[in-house]
Amino acid sequence: MANLRIVLVEPQEAGNVGAVARAMKNFGFDDLVIAGNHPQLLPVAGWWASGADDLLERARFTPTLADAIADAHLTVATTSMRGRTNPADLTPHELANEFASLGDPQTLALVFGREDSGLPNEILDRIHVAVTIPTTTHASLNLAQAVLIALYELHLAAGDATRTLPGPRKEAPPATTADFERFFTEAHQALEAIQFFKTRYPEHIMRSIRTLTFRAAPDARELSLLRATALEVVRFLERTGRVERTLPDDVSPRPPRHLVPRRQPGTGSDDAED
Repeated sequence: MANLRIVLVEPQEAGNVGAVARAMKNFGFDDLVIAGNHPQLLPVAGWWASGADDLLERARFTPTLADAIADAHLTVATTSMRGRTNPADLTPHELANEFASLGDPQTLALVFGREDSGLPNEILDRIHVAVTIPTTTHASLNLAQAVLIALYELHLAAGDATRTLPGPRKEAPPATTADFERFFTEAHQALEAIQFFKTRYPEHIMRSIRTLTFRAAPDARELSLLRATALEVVRFLERTGRVERTLPDDVSPRPPRHLVPRRQPGTGSDDAED
């Protein structure tokens, strides 16, 4: 990673320079050279660097590309021009694998051209390897986008995915077989309570629910949430009088028993009392 140099040849947009620095810092590269002496870009570039200002401060400026790559062992340029006879055409992925396999430390200069015209032939003649980023027929990548793609592939090939993502704030244990069976029982009761099985085969429906649940592999906390959802369906129907309890309060799960449809206003003695 320390042996790779990003060379921008006469960049025109300060935003691109800042975005390149941002991409470099995300993937662990910090050697930035700007060929063509454009230090006036840096103050504005800092607005786009998003925490990579230190990298911009260390950036070096050279009057020509020859000065920027004089000590490099391998020079690579991104270009959309195909069919050139001198350099070998590689994709960024292929380049990354080639560079990662080099035995001795060698400096790789990865060269990117101007936003409006890319790299002219006289510069490409100095390049050992050309890299073309596969696209659709609309081959129009922004300078910073091209740098980002190349550095991403190099970062992966170097095995330097150094950022460790934090796990859940509260680790949950895996669900047990008993947990699953309780959920399936309660899910069956909830579906029965809303008469979901009225025109369907319960055995087929529950078999599909079992398959789906096992494929999702919920942990104990997630399965507990599913159980609570199924239980709350039954409890809501109990509270609103649509089903009645058939077991004591301390027994769970509680199989529901459907009652006749709820009374309409004006059809029962309770309405008179209201």
